[in-house]
Amino acid sequence: MPFAPARILCAFLAAAALAGCGTVMNTTRDGADDDLMVGGNDPVAYFTESRAVKGDPAIKAAYQGLTYRFASQANKAAFERNPARYVPAYGGFCASGAPYALKARIGFETFKVVDERLYFFGGGRSQRNWEMDEKVNIKVGDEYWEKETKDVPFRIQNFKRYTFKVPGYKTDAELDAEWTARQAGRKS
Repeated sequence: MPFAPARILCAFLAAAALAGCGTVMNTTRDGADDDLMVGGNDPVAYFTESRAVKGDPAIKAAYQGLTYRFASQANKAAFERNPARYVPAYGGFCASGAPYALKARIGFETFKVVDERLYFFGGGRSQRNWEMDEKVNIKVGDEYWEKETKDVPFRIQNFKRYTFKVPGYKTDAELDAEWTARQAGRKS
């Protein structure tokens, strides 16, 4: 592999150029709120109403240096009693990227609560493909989050893992084909 040292050097230089680029959590800025989680949606409402509900900028709480908004004082109180329960998995990044050590910035409309834990997805397709092996994806995603991705800005992490893919990496096309094959197998 004569090009391996050049590839490593290029990756190192690109990572150095990206240093400080991107957030560690999937946050946004809105008005006076920097580091706003879940796009300003009420994190409690995902559990109680099973849908995305915009939070009121006047009803908010801070947790671990991040801002959360709520649709009601009751939801804010529920959050403050047990904030860890409502914090989204993988810093609010797409759960389907987590098993590949990727931090995909996504919106907050497509989600699923599994075992009282909130997961977000880039869309129905990524959720559908993630659900094919949900338990494995959670286990592997959790391992990468704790060991590698949690404290790394998303641009640096994604550059690293698009350059050096994790074992078992599957493209969207491969996942779509697997999903289609599984559906065909169910109809037989």
